[in-house]
Amino acid sequence: MQKYIVYVLVAIIGTGIAVSAIANDVELQQRLMAMKVAAVEKMYQQDVSTEGMNDPMVLQQYSDPELKAAFQLADDYFDREQLNCGIDYDVLWDSQDPDYSQNKQFAVTEQGLVKVTLAQGSTIYYELSCDDDVCQIADVVLTKNISLKSHLLNSCQ
Repeated sequence: MQKYIVYVLVAIIGTGIAVSAIANDVELQQRLMAMKVAAVEKMYQQDVSTEGMNDPMVLQQYSDPELKAAFQLADDYFDREQLNCGIDYDVLWDSQDPDYSQNKQFAVTEQGLVKVTLAQGSTIYYELSCDDDVCQIADVVLTKNISLKSHLLNSCQ
């Protein structure tokens, strides 16, 4: 009988630990998603406040080292060839002439991407990498599911 009570107690304690671990994991995922959204919101706020006049552009400022290297490749290509191999519009606003005052909605997809829906009807998806309390843009999914980083790496050699 005592063995049975011990088994029941071990099962109850084990279940409590498992439930606690799952709750902690969910809380950690929610915190990570909130950090990602906050980073993208901050990037847009900065771009709105300077009306896109940042140098380097705001997207580069918020990019992780790999995406920054892809932007540098595009800059080097332009310096060498005097041609644009990258994207010839403002990626944040999916426009050559952005309306900085338009409404934006931020959400997180099931894949963990930050989705920005613009009032003009465009949707931009951001992949972020996070370390500690800092999230950086790792890639941007452009229209037709084209990766900005891949586009720059392939087009700007």
